[in-house]
Amino acid sequence: MSCVADKDKNLSVSIDKIREAAAKGAQIICLQELFTSLYFCDTEDHDKFLLAEKIPGPTTDILSTIARENNVVIIASLFEKRAEGLYHNTTAILDADGSYLGKYRKMHIPDDPGYYEKFYFTPGDLGYKVFATKYGKVGVLICWDQWYPEASRITALMGAEILFYPTAIGWAKTQDQHTNTEQYNAWQTIQRSHAVANGVHVVSVNRVGEEAGMQFWGGSFIANPFGSLIYMASHEKEETEVIEIDLNKSDYYRTHWPFLRDRRIDSYQPITKRFIDED
Repeated sequence: MSCVADKDKNLSVSIDKIREAAAKGAQIICLQELFTSLYFCDTEDHDKFLLAEKIPGPTTDILSTIARENNVVIIASLFEKRAEGLYHNTTAILDADGSYLGKYRKMHIPDDPGYYEKFYFTPGDLGYKVFATKYGKVGVLICWDQWYPEASRITALMGAEILFYPTAIGWAKTQDQHTNTEQYNAWQTIQRSHAVANGVHVVSVNRVGEEAGMQFWGGSFIANPFGSLIYMASHEKEETEVIEIDLNKSDYYRTHWPFLRDRRIDSYQPITKRFIDED
């Protein structure tokens, strides 16, 4: 979906789309990153901290009721105010009975032109998380986490059956078409590789619309455990889709391509270093 400056309107539209998806048979519904507002990290503005809220809090209370009424799991990405002066980019998980299962705080925080997230967000300190919902064990990572195979690997090793990535990423309007295409393809490719390496489905949900010179590229997709696309959204339109996932595919692919069996965990200690050099 695209967003506007009115937080209440974004929440109302999101609820309508949740109900639409539920009516189509959805069981797990993932909302995009920071769905209640415009993507405010394009500038460093202290007033934007007023958008933050407690988790659990007012938005999760509302979504809890919606989850219960529609018998769906809701994955909701929010701007968390943890304490005075302490904020996180956080996703809350609400089970199909409306219960609050917990939250994941974004671990990898970018700082690029148009994405000044380090100004707003403290890196997550809860570690990687898996949530046992009514419809399966879901792992949740957030946007910039997408680029890190370590994050997807650990979450999969914790038992996640599906990896969800709520996202807000797009193209600068000043970029040429070749650069735009290359960036989107890299974004999709790295996540499809997480599906292959871990033998799980990957669901990536991105916003659309133009905000402050940024064209959010949409392109939300689902990859099966062998990285094949089973759904891909357009780059420009708002779309609410329900796609059936067969969780038994993980066992099939992991049995025939046993990457987890052949991991050499005794050799991986160097991965904890920032860079491996002679010093």
